[in-house]
This record gives sequence, C-alpha cells and structure tokens, in this order.
Amino acid sequence: MNKQIETAAGDGAAAVDSPAGDGAAAVDSPAERIADVSRVTKETGICVRLNLDGTGNTSIETGIGFLNHLLDAFARHGRFDLVLKCTGDLGIDDHHTAEDCGLVIGQAISRALGDRKGIRRFGYAYAPLDEALARAVVDISGRAYADVNTDLERERLGELSCENVGHILQSMAATAGITMHVDVIKGRNDHHKAEAAFKAVGLALRGAVAMSAFEDVPSTKGKIDRGIQ
Repeated sequence: MNKQIETAAGDGAAAVDSPAGDGAAAVDSPAERIADVSRVTKETGICVRLNLDGTGNTSIETGIGFLNHLLDAFARHGRFDLVLKCTGDLGIDDHHTAEDCGLVIGQAISRALGDRKGIRRFGYAYAPLDEALARAVVDISGRAYADVNTDLERERLGELSCENVGHILQSMAATAGITMHVDVIKGRNDHHKAEAAFKAVGLALRGAVAMSAFEDVPSTKGKIDRGIQ
C-alpha cells in the first residue's frame, strides 16, 4: 500500500504517492544501488525510484508529454530503472516541473551511488538521431558543473519550453554532484537534437556508474563528495 508523502511547507503543498511504499520517504540501498527520493514543495510534489543496475524499465508521469519522452530516453539507454511521478503547478508554466524533476533524479543518482567505491567515475558517449548528433561527457566528481549546448531554435517542443531542456540536465548535475558537458554537434530537427542529448547523457552516465575492477574511491582525495541533497 502506497504511503502519501506530506510536507512541512503547509496546506498549500502538493501531495503525491511514494513508490517506496509504507517505508521512509527516502531509502538508500547502496548494495543494490537503488534510491527512493521524494520532494514536496508548494510548486511540485515528486517521488522517484531509481535503480542504477536496471534494464531500462520506466514509468514516468510528469504531466508534460515531451518531458516524459526525454526522461524515458535517458533511462532506457542508460539502462536505469526509473519510476517518477510528479504533480506540478503546470497552470503557471512548465519550469518548476522540469527543474524539480531534474533535481530529484540527481538526488536519486547521488544516493544510489553511495560511497562511490569501485565506480569508473568517467563516461562519455555520442548519440545520433537521424541528422542530429549529440555528445555527452560526465565525471562523477562531487563538483557540480554543467555546460549544456543544445542549439534548439523552437520555443517549445510539445508542452516543454526549449529553454528548459538544458536546464533539466543542469539541475540533475547540481544535485548528483556531476561534472557534465553536453553538446549537440549538429542537427536540424529540434526534437531530434533534444532527444539525442538525453540519450547521450544516459549512455555516458551508464559508463561512469559502472563498476571497475578496483574497490577504492577513484579520487586522489580518497573520497568524492555527494551533490546538493
């Protein structure tokens, strides 16, 4: 039976059902690299379950069709199992929903990674989609930084503002503690360019979270800080 998550923000805050069930709102399982995260504000209510060692199974409900599509592409090609349910203030616009989905996915990535021992840390990938080609390079560094260039020309893709496409990835990097460089190298169709970018990030992150033959934390400091929690 699902547990409804409430917030101290007040009676005006949203409420959503947690995929975590009757347990705590945020549950870490480092051995299985699974994280359940919920975040509720007066603007959005979001619950996420992420399995870094999944097969690409997804169930995504954001209220924005094209955002669902991008997150599905990210998770399926990264081979992450992702369950996300968001109730947002779409009567205002799409910004809060897009941004907060990125923030919560980033938190889930960070929590699922645990102490970062044994991960490869770095990953890169190219993803083509017809005439479009995107490149993503990521470093699970503990230093949040994102340089995202999607070169989109339209104002919107479906109900998602194009200015929010890159912002979703920037938000994800901020809370995951990831350095991320994403460039759409070429393309003419904005749908193809945006989707290729998210596929490339999923593929690059898949390589970065993969386990290496080593058991230590891959850092000269001996530790990698988590992102913004």
